[in-house]
Amino acid sequence: MGMDTEVPGRDPTQPRIVLRAIAVVGIALSLFQLYAAGVQPLGLFYQRPIHLGFVLVLCFLIYPVRGRYRPRGTLGWAVDGTLIAASVVVGAWLPVNIDTIANQIFPRDIDVWVGVLTILVVLEGARRAVGLGMTIIGAVFIAYAFAGGRGELPVLADWMPGILNHRGYSLDRLASQMTLGAEGIFGIPLGVAATFVFVFVLFGAFLEVTGAGRFFIDLAYAATGRQRGGPAKAAVIASAGMGSISGSAIANVVTTGAFTIPLMKRLGYRPAQAGGIEAAASTGGQIMPPLMGAGAFLMSEFTQMPYVDIVLVSIFPAVLYFGSVYLLVHIAAVKQGMTGMSAAELPGVRAVLAEGWHFLLPLLALVALLVAGYSPMRVGFFAILAIVAAASARALWVFFANGPTRARFAALCRRGLTLTLQALELGARNAVAVSMACAVAGIIVGVVGLTGLGLKFSAMMIAFSGGNLVLAILLVAIASLILGMGLPVTAAYIVLIILVGPALTQEFGMPILIAHLLVFWYSQDSNVTPPVALAGFAGAAIAGSKPMETSVQAWKYAKGLYLIPLFMVFNEEIILGGPLPLVLWGGFIAVVALAGFAAALEGFLFRPMAVWQRLLIVPGVIACFWPDLMVEIAGVLLILALLALNRAQGRGTRAGPDAAAPRADPPMSP
Repeated sequence: MGMDTEVPGRDPTQPRIVLRAIAVVGIALSLFQLYAAGVQPLGLFYQRPIHLGFVLVLCFLIYPVRGRYRPRGTLGWAVDGTLIAASVVVGAWLPVNIDTIANQIFPRDIDVWVGVLTILVVLEGARRAVGLGMTIIGAVFIAYAFAGGRGELPVLADWMPGILNHRGYSLDRLASQMTLGAEGIFGIPLGVAATFVFVFVLFGAFLEVTGAGRFFIDLAYAATGRQRGGPAKAAVIASAGMGSISGSAIANVVTTGAFTIPLMKRLGYRPAQAGGIEAAASTGGQIMPPLMGAGAFLMSEFTQMPYVDIVLVSIFPAVLYFGSVYLLVHIAAVKQGMTGMSAAELPGVRAVLAEGWHFLLPLLALVALLVAGYSPMRVGFFAILAIVAAASARALWVFFANGPTRARFAALCRRGLTLTLQALELGARNAVAVSMACAVAGIIVGVVGLTGLGLKFSAMMIAFSGGNLVLAILLVAIASLILGMGLPVTAAYIVLIILVGPALTQEFGMPILIAHLLVFWYSQDSNVTPPVALAGFAGAAIAGSKPMETSVQAWKYAKGLYLIPLFMVFNEEIILGGPLPLVLWGGFIAVVALAGFAAALEGFLFRPMAVWQRLLIVPGVIACFWPDLMVEIAGVLLILALLALNRAQGRGTRAGPDAAAPRADPPMSP
């Protein structure tokens, strides 16, 4: 969510009464979220349904059935009015009937039909706010749940491989799974959206309307403006630091992204690209010591190794990951012609701090609370209070410095109230798309849990490896992605290591610590891999971009998440230690291979790379994994030779007649 984000709902074709309704509902939603975050925490069967009800009403008000910027007409209002009424029922049903639902053995018919209504309304809301793709994915998973001898669509069972077959489920069973428990629509994804994702999106809205966003943009430009893609690089570094404290990819996105994503967008990165970069960088927070989510503690328990040892061996792989994201960001900046600005065009750091130093206080409070161990939702609540307090204190200082009068004080109060209401409305509107995406993700989660699809895939992938270690690792990665759709990262790691850990250590001879690190790293991929990419969805909410498009960008920038665990497997010395020359060699080839892979992926390093150069780098990267020293040396020499050739060609291009004028990389203006 940046200064240039298109604001949903500001549709000139919308009647004034609709715009006011959007404002009222949005403000009410934000106040409800603040109450739950900082005053009275609510149970999940209260907060999540009420949040979804508010979001659905907002969705159908903002996005008319015939599309944005087109008047609804009588028929459109008939459709949307019905959906808005249904949204109210969806949001209120579970909280109002929670006692009855919790004490019954079998669901009532009315509960089933409300569940069906909830599924249909969520799919339609996602179509409008997120896009048709997300709705199709949700519908496919529902069809899979019905496919089976006892299901509603038994004919589909004939089209699936034997291991994917299941008994099939009735409409009653599916509707109950989706809406009467915490394993469907009201499950983990929507829970994430309804708690700290929303509160930090709201925090970003307060930053924007109070002017703090402008301060941080100016400060970042003053500090990094001379570098190519400076704010994006700052996002990578900030995510490494914040992630090492919070240990949560999504909390990392919504914490640092509120500052960094607007900077990247202003520099020239596309909104989806900016959100994807932040999501990829933030995912590294869960593999960055000391916290590593809860992974380091669990790993210590499973492997019976001291916690400090696991933290120490995890530092170098984490640095490799952030280095790969940093390099991809740099290449993207060079490819898009981004350049640093001259000193004359940049604001001075001292001048920026003198004008807005008070906006640093909310950031300091946020970091201090995270370090103190407060939950991300409570941290977001206090961060919002801090930004309001800082902005109010600054306004009062200026008010008294310029001579207080009753008229100016009344105007100051009116402006403060107006900005507060604008922030509350803006935060709610910006959260619609991510909440709808997470609601459909809940459908996927529910089907995976209902049919046992995740466990089936894990068993199937290990069986299919046929004793080949590389294939086994590839299948573990796929299994982790499937499990990640239905489980949070820590839970996916636990389930997967129990399923495949014995096979990796006993059948393939992998050291136990490396097996655990491999599975833990691959358990992160659901944060950035479509169709369920919660970190990508959170980045999209802040960037004002489409969740699926942002998730694809996050998946691209997080490629180190897949390669670096392979280095651990085939170069055990970088984890387990060994002779110093061997450890240094393992670290060196890892750096060279990642640099070569990034250049081949982007087709660019110092200048565009020819297709034959990109194709030749691939076997060089593969050779770096080969368990043979001579093959590794050959791969490193091949990559270095191709990168040196690209550098020489880049120098030749700059020295040629076409490079005399600086037109290719004009300085950007803020």
